[in-house]
Amino acid sequence: MKKNDLVLVCTGDDKGKEGRILKMIGDYVLVAGIKMKKKHTKANPNKKLIAGIYEKEMPIHISNLKIQNG
Repeated sequence: MKKNDLVLVCTGDDKGKEGRILKMIGDYVLVAGIKMKKKHTKANPNKKLIAGIYEKEMPIHISNLKIQNG
C-alpha cells in the first residue's frame, strides 16, 4: 500500500466504505473520510484557534483494509 491507493474497509463501523490513503504511519494509515472522530477545542488566541467541534480522520490498521482496483 502507498499514498493515493484506493482502499476498501473490511471491518469496523466503516465496513464497506472506500477512500484514498492520505498518509502512512507505520502499520497504520489515514484514509480520507474514514474513521472520522469529533474533537472539541477551546479558543486559544495565542495559537489563533477558534472554539468549536472539528472532525478529523483517525488512523486505521492496514490489516483492516483491502486495495481496490482503480
